[in-house]
Amino acid sequence: MSFTVSSLPIEPFAPLFALDDDALAERGMLRVVADAPFAFPCRVTLDDAAPGETLILLNHEHQAADTPFRSRYAIYVREAAQAPATTKDALPPALRRRLLSLRGFDAAGMLLDADVVEGATAAPVIERMLENPAVAYLHAHYAKPGCYAARIDRAA
Repeated sequence: MSFTVSSLPIEPFAPLFALDDDALAERGMLRVVADAPFAFPCRVTLDDAAPGETLILLNHEHQAADTPFRSRYAIYVREAAQAPATTKDALPPALRRRLLSLRGFDAAGMLLDADVVEGATAAPVIERMLENPAVAYLHAHYAKPGCYAARIDRAA
């Protein structure tokens, strides 16, 4: 089964880059500088920031469904992000190189399926989960810290 992986859009985050550190702190956000490779995955570019790049660390509601599975958690967004990322039938770099928790939700936002898999070998698990017609979409999370990574849908 063909699938697409979609990042978060840049538009809600772009205005944050112009804020100073005090204004970010008032919103519960933090400007950080990547100090190691492959340690700061951006949710817009779906790749890791290089050492020296600036990011905003913020709390984001990624599962807004009015169910017990409603969820929000910390994410990074690179200040250099220009446009959202989408891939078809392949995982983007930041997801490929990490252990993932895949969560399948129905149209109402109720959890129907979940699995943990290495990103490099996740495609068959994604395809299996999407074969269930009751699964409307998947969320990929970085399994170790538990934070949201991207949305996965059936490809048109």
